[in-house]
Amino acid sequence: MGKSNTSSGFLALNSSASAMAPTTTYPMDEIIPGSIYIWILITNLMIIIFGLVGLTGNAIVLWLLGFRLHRNAFLVYILNLALADFLFLLCHIINSTVVLLKVPPPNRILVHCFNTIRMVLYITGLSMLSAISMERCLSVLWPIWYRCRRPEHTSTVMCAVIWVLSLFICILNGYFCSILDIKYFNFYACLASKLSIRAYLMFLFVVLCLSTLALLARLFCGAGKTKFTRLFLTIMLTILVFLLCGLPWGFWFLFVWIENDWIVLDYRFYLASTVLTAVNSCANPIIYFFVGSFRHRLKHQTLKMVLQSALQDTPETPENMVEMSRSKAEP
Repeated sequence: MGKSNTSSGFLALNSSASAMAPTTTYPMDEIIPGSIYIWILITNLMIIIFGLVGLTGNAIVLWLLGFRLHRNAFLVYILNLALADFLFLLCHIINSTVVLLKVPPPNRILVHCFNTIRMVLYITGLSMLSAISMERCLSVLWPIWYRCRRPEHTSTVMCAVIWVLSLFICILNGYFCSILDIKYFNFYACLASKLSIRAYLMFLFVVLCLSTLALLARLFCGAGKTKFTRLFLTIMLTILVFLLCGLPWGFWFLFVWIENDWIVLDYRFYLASTVLTAVNSCANPIIYFFVGSFRHRLKHQTLKMVLQSALQDTPETPENMVEMSRSKAEP
């Protein structure tokens, strides 16, 4: 019983790694030294704290974007990003609570399904962020085409495609890599599914970086005068936080293969990257609040006005400040 309860603390590592790497068959208590348990306690407490803050912030963003604000192309992406972050943090909180309470591992299929959902939400969040950056890049580089020729429901269609594609590739990986039953295991199909996930993650990362670099180059080095807006600052800060906090968790799935000789190092990196993903999903509502309230008087602003200001795509010139303040004050 002692070993069973102790090994439940490593449930996240085994179940997460098994979807992307060979599953070790050795008892965790015989491989991991006792010094690692302080990492488990601290990191999971941090995940729960950041998760609760992030759940509150993303819930407010979902409420305002879903019911209080008129949605444009960018707001549709940000709404779906907030939904992915909310569910991702909820999964993190559930997993950390199970680990801290030393709940015995549930059914193997349920464990893998839970971690497949987490991977789907991570890929969806990265996809939404890449789509936001690409959308902004198109609106800056080809403004006339973007305003006149871009299909009206492109954002909605893209978000639906992103959710379906992320779910599809993760389910295929689980099916061919024997998550449901060993009789479905197919080595070559499993390898292909793993490579497809890795290739898709690398593709999203390249798109995110290239579109961001194009935006920065146009802003600082372009011949045309690209105006600096709060929406641009919000997007740049969101991307920067993801590159610093969200990307390591993706690298763990891309490059780390669990082996007996390296499992301590791998697990510590996994714990640290998991905390950083919680920080990343928690940070977006804080970024919206910071950008929206910057140089404004908070006592005269509602949360709706702060969010609307953070997603404002109009340069703040003296000529339009009065008009924008009037529009924000309208219910």
